[in-house]
Amino acid sequence: MSENSSAGLPMTAKWDPERLKRENDALIELEKKPFRERIKGYYKLTGPAWMQSAMTLGAGSAAASVMAGAFYGYQLLWVQPIAMFLGICMMAALGNITLTKGERAYEIVRREIHPSVAFLWALATVVATVVWHFGQYALLGGATFDLANVATGAGAEAPLSKTTETIVRFAGGFLILGVNIALTWSYGSKPTGIKAYENFIQWMVRMVMLAFFVVAGAQILNGKLDWGAMLKGFFVPTIPSQPGSLTTTLGAIGAAVGINMTFLYPYSILAKGWGPNHKGLARFDLTTSLLIPYTILTSLIIIGMASTIHQAPFGTILESHPTPSTLQPIEAAKALTGVLGGSFGRIVFDLGFIGMCCGAISAHMVCCGFTVCEMFGLKYTPARYRLFTLVPAIGVFGVMVKSPIWLPVIASAIAFTMLPIAYISFFYLNNKRSYLGDAVPKGRKGRIWNILLLIAVIMSIVGASIQIKGRVIDKIFPAKPPASATK
Repeated sequence: MSENSSAGLPMTAKWDPERLKRENDALIELEKKPFRERIKGYYKLTGPAWMQSAMTLGAGSAAASVMAGAFYGYQLLWVQPIAMFLGICMMAALGNITLTKGERAYEIVRREIHPSVAFLWALATVVATVVWHFGQYALLGGATFDLANVATGAGAEAPLSKTTETIVRFAGGFLILGVNIALTWSYGSKPTGIKAYENFIQWMVRMVMLAFFVVAGAQILNGKLDWGAMLKGFFVPTIPSQPGSLTTTLGAIGAAVGINMTFLYPYSILAKGWGPNHKGLARFDLTTSLLIPYTILTSLIIIGMASTIHQAPFGTILESHPTPSTLQPIEAAKALTGVLGGSFGRIVFDLGFIGMCCGAISAHMVCCGFTVCEMFGLKYTPARYRLFTLVPAIGVFGVMVKSPIWLPVIASAIAFTMLPIAYISFFYLNNKRSYLGDAVPKGRKGRIWNILLLIAVIMSIVGASIQIKGRVIDKIFPAKPPASATK
């Protein structure tokens, strides 16, 4: 790995080369051992993919999972595993490119594809991260305020004042921001900081999974789960009969991985000092630290919603009559009052949402710390990294104020246009023998791998088209109501 390719990154290879050499030697020895021993050895070294889990398991995943379970029951349980499997196939291809040569991904795309593609990739990452940051704080603020309502016994008859709501929401938002500043700044300070951050993210994701498992477990004990429908939902892919369900399904499959995840991942593995000997570990890490947690967590939310809200007429369990596009996670959490006795189920879901947002917020900040430096060709320094991690922090105002409608439209237009372009670039680079040499996939396994990558590319195009239609075109040119509706 050249010094130029890794200049300024928080590199284990620079801080502790002896430890990294021992790790490389251990990985070489692990490759000779039986599968079970190899898995045990790999598990101790996982890390970067947990950050990807934190980034994707945020407000967007919460809202999508709540909607899927509330409106479609168990029918869409198969969607999230398939969507993320295709996503990690592309992430693994990106890992192969990065680990083979040890170069920064931005530089690879700039030189091997085109400078404009690299810049737009970085621009889409920053814009999307900043705008989606508002959504994380919006859910965080809602969950914090809902907990305050539970703690004070406030309700529709005696609601808390607007002033109290503002104070509670901002107090929660700035508290989480402060915690995440400390966490993300530690990431750029030697291997101990990287490890401390990764450990925090691992336990945060695990605790969030535990929170949602408590609700699902209570439904199991109460005999409220439809086991046949649940198993069918996982293993028999079906499209619900309701209008719009096909586009919902295809959009979810094609957009499980965000554009900012594709930018952050190669930098997180370089920061660990990983190289060619870490390829097997990287694939294991993506599977156990991203695919499995993502599948478990989104499935638990869907199951929780399917066994409660979906089982009853909306008018009897929700205060309003939402549509798939208007149902809010906090409104769904309120409907869980009584599931665990009193308001405990509601509290657990609120805490789970707060944990999801906290992990996503920190991953967004780390991502911007790397990306802004690359966009403007700045050499990494701890001071610059820390400064640029604060770029998305303006999203803290999302606890009370939604981002202007034009911001999500612009972010969606850029991000969902660039995602298929990024996927096509990774597919091309993963098969470019003049660059990767013998690391290009070959033989029967190579053909199967490329088929999977092509499917991922196609689904990203389909998913991005659906997302652009719903989030951009329909916002700019809303459909006119039927003439009869205006009379």
